[in-house]
Amino acid sequence: MIRHLLLIKFKDSASSEQIDELKTLFELIPSKVDGVISVEWGLNDSPERKNKGYTHAVFMTFTDNSGRENYLPHPEHEALKQVFRPILDDIVVFDYQV
Repeated sequence: MIRHLLLIKFKDSASSEQIDELKTLFELIPSKVDGVISVEWGLNDSPERKNKGYTHAVFMTFTDNSGRENYLPHPEHEALKQVFRPILDDIVVFDYQV
């Protein structure tokens, strides 16, 4: 399996409605894209204050490399990016194999 971790910093202008829409789109991905096992959405609540402005995380699990390769160019991923990019300030993407 492959884990796909996103750490997200939204623009100050991003509304809670826009962020909720994005969350919903992410959570629907496993039902729409073969090879995506699961998606978790989380809001930072660490008391350590070391998140450097990153407020949200998305944790995805792919079946394997072919699952990831299916997801990256997939039309559902492209549609998600159309909602994501206008409200995104910065992102860290980190993948690793399990």
